[in-house]
Amino acid sequence: MKQLPIVIAAALLLNAEPIRFDHKVRDLYFAAFAGDKDSLAKAMAITEATLKETPDHAEALVWHGGGVFFQSGDKFRVGEMQAAMELLTRGTGMMDRAVELEPKNIGVRVPRGAAYLVASRGMPPQMGQPLLEKGVSDYEAAWDMQKDGDLSRFSQHGIGELWIGIADGNARLGKKDRAAEFFRMIQEKLPNTAWSAKADKWFAEGKLSGRDGGCVGCHMGSPRAFQK
Repeated sequence: MKQLPIVIAAALLLNAEPIRFDHKVRDLYFAAFAGDKDSLAKAMAITEATLKETPDHAEALVWHGGGVFFQSGDKFRVGEMQAAMELLTRGTGMMDRAVELEPKNIGVRVPRGAAYLVASRGMPPQMGQPLLEKGVSDYEAAWDMQKDGDLSRFSQHGIGELWIGIADGNARLGKKDRAAEFFRMIQEKLPNTAWSAKADKWFAEGKLSGRDGGCVGCHMGSPRAFQK
């Protein structure tokens, strides 16, 4: 049987039994961000097909924008600066548009926040600072939407990543008191974990390295990864 083009396969998937949107694409994007080009093509085809049918689909916008944003990094690395800036501008524009459309959707805020918190580390301050501020605001918003509920539904990994993102992000912004609040919460609520070790290090050294601030065991924050 002749293999279906990726875009047709994507359309068939989108017409299947409804499931949470991030479940359709997140593993593909995670593999893509780890360097799997085939997974990137498949993921982009799914989000592109969704956006063709529903242009203001916020979750598709944020994931697709994240893919475009990721592609800009490849262009920067080979010195194609104009192409890189065009992709960066388009990718961030899509992610920002997604948040404008659905600012109270965790499935929108967390993917953008994760992308911006990670990417801002390797950028010049004039480029990275605005992304860092947005990334922290996304994680703060995600926590505000969840903190008054039953915390037993959170996975340890997810809540650890959310809190460490808020803590380290605020520290990088110079908001030491806010950072300390979350690092202490990590020590109290997640003792003897990789996240509490990071909190201990921050209190001892006053900062975390890019490696320490990165995700424990994944490539990018899943929209609802902190829920069981």
